Order: sequence, then structure tokens, then C-alpha cells
Amino acid sequence: MALDGFNDQTLSRRAMKAELLDAETELRLAYAWRDQRDEAALHRLITAYMRLAISMASKFKRYGAPMNDLIQEAGLGLMKAADKFDPDRGVRFSTYAVWWIKASIQDYVMRNWSMVRTGSTSSQKSLFFNMRRVQARIEREAASAGETLDRHQLRQMISTEIGVPLHDVEMMEGRLSGSDYSLNATQSTEDEGREWIDALEDDSAQADEIVEDSHDREQLRNWLVEAMSALNERERFIVRERKLRDESRTLESLGNELGLSKERVRQLEAAAFAKMRKSLESQTREVQHFLA
Repeated sequence: MALDGFNDQTLSRRAMKAELLDAETELRLAYAWRDQRDEAALHRLITAYMRLAISMASKFKRYGAPMNDLIQEAGLGLMKAADKFDPDRGVRFSTYAVWWIKASIQDYVMRNWSMVRTGSTSSQKSLFFNMRRVQARIEREAASAGETLDRHQLRQMISTEIGVPLHDVEMMEGRLSGSDYSLNATQSTEDEGREWIDALEDDSAQADEIVEDSHDREQLRNWLVEAMSALNERERFIVRERKLRDESRTLESLGNELGLSKERVRQLEAAAFAKMRKSLESQTREVQHFLA
């Protein structure tokens, strides 16, 4: 379903008219896209579940982002889910897609909440989307019990409730309550006042760190090359296709090309990794012995 050129109401109406897929049809479309890159099958799969994406996008309207932008991000998450979905796992596509849709919307909301990125770890995301709700509930419960909580007690209870470190709560509280300021603003009212950006520490890598990192990368590359040399041609092919490509191939596709079952390819892959692990461990012991 094309998203450009439609407002959120138009998209919602189109989505509600889309077909409902049964499990068998959904599976057939997923296989057609994964194995044959059938774009018509992908379009049909995406269109059928666009109503799910729109429904999830509507839950994030309170963060102030335009609904059409939220739907766009939800659609991108839905397409990522379709591209990464493995029908062999026996899970319904809608169940799998929910995670990707939610992740895409949350990333968009957090990117646009402030010019400074609010956070990207799981604990920071959990705080961003839940802290104020949890804080309000804790304060209501304390008030009904006639208790007064200081800031430290409140932060500690939020930390325990959401299951994140206390310092993350303190950091997120400051970010959510603050405003964006220009780093080009002067630190004083004087005409020659230094800008705030001049006070930032240069956190770029120093020359010695660059040299060490380059050396370590070269050493790791050499170890990997030597470990790969211990494999036969078929094992090297499987490892390259499974682990060294930008988009790893499935066991089934490799089995079709090699004339083997999916299980046999998995066994060969495991055997190859065992050989490589033995080689790498041997090289590591030699380095440790040399340094001792």
C-alpha cells in the first residue's frame, strides 16, 4: 500500500477495506516473498496488515507527532517485518510484525522528541514511554495513603517498578523536563563570550587508540582467515553465506543449492564452527604463552 499522498483518514479507510488473510494464505504469501521475492505477494501481505500498523500508530498520538508520520513509520516497521519474517518458525506474521512496528514507531518518537537523542537502550525506551505514567500512579497511591515522597524516594520506586537502574531514571527525568538549547549560544552576555560548543570535550579517538584499534582489527582478520583455512570448500561456502554476507542466507536455500537437506546444512555449519573455534582457541593460547 503506497503511503505517500494520503492523509491518515484516507489510509485508515483503505486499510479497513483490505482482505483478512487466513493462516494458510499468509504462509503462502510469506514463502513467495522470501523464496521468490514476489513483490505482488509482499504487497498483498503488507496491505492486509496495514490496519494493524495504523491501530498501533494511533496509540502514540499523545507524544505530539503527526498521525500521518506515525503511520508512515508503522508502515516501515511492517515492511521490515515482512522482509525478515521466517515462515518456517511456525509463528503468525501478525505476531511477529507487532514487535517491528512498535520498535519503528518508538524510534521515530524518540528521535523527534528532542534535537538531542533521548535514548536508544531498552531501559531508556522503557523509561521514556512509561516513566510519567508510573510516576503519576505512585504519587496517587502515596497521596491516598497519606504519605509524602521526596524526589529520591520517588525515583527509587520508579526504578524498582520499571526495572531499570536509578541513574537512568535520574537522567531521563532531566531530559524529559528540559528544553533544547543552541550550542552556539554564548556562556555570558558579553559580546566576546565563549560559545557552549567550545566547552565540549573532544571525544574522538586519539592517535594511539586509532593505531591500537587498527592493529587489533588486522590481528582478528588474520586469525579468522587462518581459522577459515582449516575448513574444506563446502564448509567455507556455508560459513560465508550464513555469517559473512550482509544478508545471511537460510539453511533451506543453501540446501537447495548444494542438494542437501536443511538439517544436513545445519550439521555442516555446526561442524565448521567447531573447527574454527578450535583453531581460534589454539591461536589465543599461543599468544597468551608468548606474553607470559
